Amino acid sequence: MEVSTAEATQPKLRRPENGNGGPGKAYPVIIQGGMGAGVSNWRLANAVARTGQMGVVSGTALDLIFARRLQDGDPGGNMCRALEHFPVPEIAERIISWYFIPGGKGPDEPYKPIPKYSITPGRRLQELTVAANFVEVWLAKEGSSGPVGVNLLEKIQLPNIFSLYGAMLAGVDFVLMGAGIPREIPGVLDQLARHGETSLRINVADAPSDKSFRIHLDPRKLISRDLPPLKRPEFLAIVASFTLALTLIKKSAGKVNGFIIEGPTAGGHNAPPRGPLQLDDQGEPLYGPKDVVDLSRIKDLGLPFWVAGSCANPESLKRMRELGAIGVQAGTLFAYCEESGFAEELKREVCQKATRGEAEVFTDPVASPTNFPFKVVLLEGTNSEKETYESRPRKCDLGYLHQTYLREDGKICYRCPSEPVEEYTKKSGKLENTQGRKCLCNGLFANIGMPQVRASGYRELPLVTSGNDVNKIARFLKDGKTSYAAREVIDYLLGKV
Repeated sequence: MEVSTAEATQPKLRRPENGNGGPGKAYPVIIQGGMGAGVSNWRLANAVARTGQMGVVSGTALDLIFARRLQDGDPGGNMCRALEHFPVPEIAERIISWYFIPGGKGPDEPYKPIPKYSITPGRRLQELTVAANFVEVWLAKEGSSGPVGVNLLEKIQLPNIFSLYGAMLAGVDFVLMGAGIPREIPGVLDQLARHGETSLRINVADAPSDKSFRIHLDPRKLISRDLPPLKRPEFLAIVASFTLALTLIKKSAGKVNGFIIEGPTAGGHNAPPRGPLQLDDQGEPLYGPKDVVDLSRIKDLGLPFWVAGSCANPESLKRMRELGAIGVQAGTLFAYCEESGFAEELKREVCQKATRGEAEVFTDPVASPTNFPFKVVLLEGTNSEKETYESRPRKCDLGYLHQTYLREDGKICYRCPSEPVEEYTKKSGKLENTQGRKCLCNGLFANIGMPQVRASGYRELPLVTSGNDVNKIARFLKDGKTSYAAREVIDYLLGKV
């Protein structure tokens, strides 16, 4: 399709007409989506930020990703190089001593585990999480003046305050957060900018409504030295309804700076349909008119917003801007570019399928332990296949998506619908919650070339997620091309192609 001159010359940054961002505040038109775990890595975010658009790193499970990169020998030396800039050298030295393996572990050797998160994480895990997020953001910002954000999930609550502090130590510009109602996060950012002691309320199942549980971080005890105040990043909430956006404005602990309005065709976790869950003939959740967000009402809230979900084309970008949006968030087009964290063999397979128009995405209503629908790319030899997954020994050893619950004796414990059924039901979990559940954590690590190898010899398999528009990456693979760069995506979206 021909692109008009007006589209081809549209600016990289847009200033809200109502001046929401403050006098002279300009925002990037394109946000590169924060795809976890490790797909939206520092290389991808850095490449996007260098174009002047917003590069985003996924903060999901960065503690373990960082530890596994070090155990792989830190190819290229980037982890160790970034650690040299961490404000507490002693912490950096401890992490190197714990996890770095010169030359890397053997391909058939298992990764050394890291501590699992609880409501009272030990100092070792706190240090690892803060340093991992610092390193990822520091590398994403290196050599670029473009904006960099970090994406976190409200559903994965326990690491969040430590992840945020590490990202802020590296000067992160934006925090993007969805998969829940992150009302306390804006206030947490205010506290962390002052290195102040802060806490976050943790959702605990089976607990009385009058009981509250919190996870705590005292930065001054962790860092143990005087540091200047940090920049408070802008907070962008990822929402799927006007009601949630309004609630966050009215009831958040601090300032919400804007929104990303995400539709059900976006990759990863989707918000459940409003009302009772109904499935179509293929077994996917049915979304209806109630799930369509009225952007005119979002515009009336007076804050900058972007739109995500099947909007990654210049025509949609133009239309969303006409409706009041700053621009769009795009994920899938970036997911398979050269700089993303997907394992190269997975990129090749999906790109080949896309060029034939054969890449398929299934919105699985039960795969995720979170109860949120989860998009899965159907690929042979991965855990998207029922038979393949059922041959996997059922195990939950990472725990990022586990549920915190209160045992009858008053002790806080953890359970996951993807763990062995007998273990889950012993923890007062309902049997029906285990049906169809998959271990997303281990699958997502296999996606980025870090599969765990079990003592039995079993190697964890990938579980690839993308948005519904995955076949549209074919536009970058014409004339015999087998790969493409992030800059090509930016140029396409801005109408420069």
